[in-house]
Amino acid sequence: MIEKTKLAKLQEENNDIKYVDFKFVDLPGQWQHFTVPIHEFIPKVLEKGIGFDGSSIRGFQGIEESDMMLMPDANSAFIDQFSAPKTISLICSVTHPITNEPYSRDPRGVAKRAEEYLKKSGIATHSFWGPELEGFAFNSLRFSQGPNFATYDIDSEAGIWNSGKEGPNLAHRPRHKEGYFPTPPLDKFQNWRNKVVDNLEAAGISVERQHHEVATGGQFEIDFRYGTLLKTADNVLLYKHILKNTAKEDGLVVTFMPKPLFGDNGSGMHTHQSLWNETTALFYEEKGEPFHLSKIARSYIAGLLAHSPALMAFCAPTTNSYKRLVPGYEAPVNLCYSARNRSAAIRIPTYDDSPNAIRLEFRPPDPSCNPYLAFSAMLMAGMDGIMRGLDPGKPLNKNTYELTEEEKATVPTVPGSLDESLKALEKDHEFLLKGGVFTADLIETWIKHCKEKAQRVSLRPNPAEFMEYSDV
Repeated sequence: MIEKTKLAKLQEENNDIKYVDFKFVDLPGQWQHFTVPIHEFIPKVLEKGIGFDGSSIRGFQGIEESDMMLMPDANSAFIDQFSAPKTISLICSVTHPITNEPYSRDPRGVAKRAEEYLKKSGIATHSFWGPELEGFAFNSLRFSQGPNFATYDIDSEAGIWNSGKEGPNLAHRPRHKEGYFPTPPLDKFQNWRNKVVDNLEAAGISVERQHHEVATGGQFEIDFRYGTLLKTADNVLLYKHILKNTAKEDGLVVTFMPKPLFGDNGSGMHTHQSLWNETTALFYEEKGEPFHLSKIARSYIAGLLAHSPALMAFCAPTTNSYKRLVPGYEAPVNLCYSARNRSAAIRIPTYDDSPNAIRLEFRPPDPSCNPYLAFSAMLMAGMDGIMRGLDPGKPLNKNTYELTEEEKATVPTVPGSLDESLKALEKDHEFLLKGGVFTADLIETWIKHCKEKAQRVSLRPNPAEFMEYSDV
């Protein structure tokens, strides 16, 4: 008996669907979409796809070869609660219109190829991913710039900077670095996060927990259930879609910008990952040292650490990312591994040492990344470590921010800027090309795109420069 797809089930359960929305991801990692009336959603669309203009999508085609196709994934279907009348959304992959071959710059296609390569390698059948996305819910986020000015202004009912606000003032605001995690009324967003959880679960994302995060001003973390690489990357974009739209309904604005507030913690995307052979956890070994880690797990860790400078080009792909990756804000800048230690780039969680719970947490990524590319790049780095039999050495079980100068000299760090990360990727990307998972064309386009954005930021004067240099 053939199991029904999610699309078929939703169509059976909802006889009042009026529209079908096709969603796909551009190269930087943002959903794009268009919508058709349900009567235009004919069966051949699932088989042949539906066309769109690829020249208008960031990182895709030139105008002389703009025709592209979207191939809907029938098992990605969900009711988009923010579209009216009732709308089914389908997440799509991108193909060439003539050959029907997967498009090399489609990030979702990269994730598919990464999963296929893992199986073909014989190392494992599955990889599981559990990202912890942090962000901010603000009451206002304003910004503007011109040739003679640049300004931004953030406000939040929960921001400690409003402690002296005139007029009705109900106080109870977490101080800088004290938002983790007091009860209401200090936590002013408890009920809003619960509403978000309801919306996430209604869309099929199973939530594990929600809470206020460390920073003042409404920083949050809402964790959802781990899954396979492709499914989890899909869920990251669905998660962002739901949070941003729920916030809009309630007069808030959500941002996943890594460091919107000066002097307080930024937003990361700590990423839990593990390899499995069907139902057998490959990172666990009863007598494995340290932390019950198997040889495969240790080599995977070594691969992540060895390729971390290049990985940052995908995992922390904005200039703002490197304002988060500085010591003193729980930022994992030191390339080492440890247990329980949140100052290390790789942490081995110790809440549960059962075989199925053993995993590693790679902490440098942030939620500005494209999850399809970031997860795939991390997997490829770990696999490279396994294939080469790399060893990560001994864990560093101490606060890496309090190392002596002599100790610091032995511990490498993540790059200090996006430019450094992109240079690292230019030098170290052969491991990404294995199995055709990434292509040279995609990597070249990614580097060009990131450099252009970084240049636009670097060329502009900013207010801090006027504070330091205007009186010279």
